Order: sequence, then C-alpha cells, then structure tokens
Amino acid sequence: MTAVKVECVKGNIAAQPDIDVIVNAANAELLPGSGVAGAIHGAAGPGLAEECRTLAPISPGEAVISSAHNLPNQYVIHCLGPVYGVDEPSDSLLADCFRNALRLADQRGLSSIAFPAISTGVFGYPLRDAGAVAMKTVADTLADLNSVRLVRFVLFSDQDLSIFDEALKLEPDLSGR
Repeated sequence: MTAVKVECVKGNIAAQPDIDVIVNAANAELLPGSGVAGAIHGAAGPGLAEECRTLAPISPGEAVISSAHNLPNQYVIHCLGPVYGVDEPSDSLLADCFRNALRLADQRGLSSIAFPAISTGVFGYPLRDAGAVAMKTVADTLADLNSVRLVRFVLFSDQDLSIFDEALKLEPDLSGR
C-alpha cells in the first residue's frame, strides 16, 4: 500500500485549492449555516444549496457528496456530526462521519480530502476528544483506501491546530507520516 500523508494546518476549509474534496460539517438539511457550513456555502455560491436540497435530510454519521460549484475543489462531502450529549453514541457517530467521507472520496478515485473539526462548534463536541476520534478513525480506515493519498485537517485557530496536531502525534499508526 502506498503511504498516505496525514497533516494538520490552520486555515479556511473553503480555501484549499490543492485538495480534490473538502468536507462540510453540515446540518441535517444541508443548508447554509454558521461556522464551516456558512464558509463553504458562502464560497460555493447558491448552486450548492440548490443541489443539496435533493440530498437532504441526512442522519448523524451519514455522508453525501455534491459538486463544489464555485469552490476550487471537485467535490464537497457533507457530513452530519453528532450533537454532543444528544446523539449517542457520539464517538461512533463522529467516527462514521470520517470513515464514510474517506470511503466516498476513495470510491470517486480522489487523491486528497480536507476535513474540518466536525461537531466541535455549535454541536459541542470537546475538541480533544474529537481530535482523538478523528485520528483513530483515519488510522483504522487507511488500509481500505486505494486512491486517497493526502488527508488534511483544516483547523480554525492556533488552539484547535495544536490539539489536533497532538492527537495526530498520539495516534501510533499515523505518527511519523
């Protein structure tokens, strides 16, 4: 198996021109909102919301794919993360988001994917726990992937970046990648 690079960067998920597919931390109706969904929909233009109407609603852990419209990417994968303390088991549902998005990207033959910190904003998932779930799920899914060669986590703040970098270093199957 060819190596897969996993990295964490600080930035805007809607401004990743070198990535094939970006992941939207979506709401169930896939509508524009605040945070990640607002940034992605704002950059993609109204065509994204129009296309998403045919894909909604989705359930926690589910992932669906759309074209990227005015974004510099080929596609957007929309994942509904769990609301922490409401959608249970939260850790399994969050892991499903990452696993399902990676599999969708791989099924399309895409080589790079960028994730935000799914569920950590208004959905209240603790950042450190979310980082650990994300990295473990990526590590556990790598063997199933054929085309994905770059997994990027795009974090909003220095603190978010530091916490996800730490989670990456703590995941034995990813450290040193």
